[in-house]
Amino acid sequence: MPKFTVSPTEVMRRYKVIAVVGASKNPDKEAFTVPAYLQQHGYTIIPVNPTTSTVNGLKSYPSLADIPAELARKVDMIEVFRPSEELPEVARQVAKMKEKTGRPFVFWGQLGLENDDAKRILGEAKVDYVMDKCMRVEHQMIGAGTL
Repeated sequence: MPKFTVSPTEVMRRYKVIAVVGASKNPDKEAFTVPAYLQQHGYTIIPVNPTTSTVNGLKSYPSLADIPAELARKVDMIEVFRPSEELPEVARQVAKMKEKTGRPFVFWGQLGLENDDAKRILGEAKVDYVMDKCMRVEHQMIGAGTL
């Protein structure tokens, strides 16, 4: 199976509202620094983490299902910072979210994350995906003109 059904570059250029599953409040983790970088570059970040009420000053939601409907209808992408074995469960949540809201358009498994079951679930739900890519790296390559 391919690592993506859509161009990561096109996704980064086109979509700007990102729910981040596994967003961390620890500034030493990529799950904190990548969303912070994206926010600094004009993306809207919606943290999803069941163990904290805020991440980097932003209200955090315990799960995708807990994001208020009005806000969920604005989500373009789901970025995931959870272990690969958890991707199928997140993909199921994304499929339910799309069924309710018509969104998100893209599921993004951060660098090092990939799961064939999640790809199948997303394919059945008609949610495009990118896996095993870093949003910060992709954004930096666009800015450097290398993509």
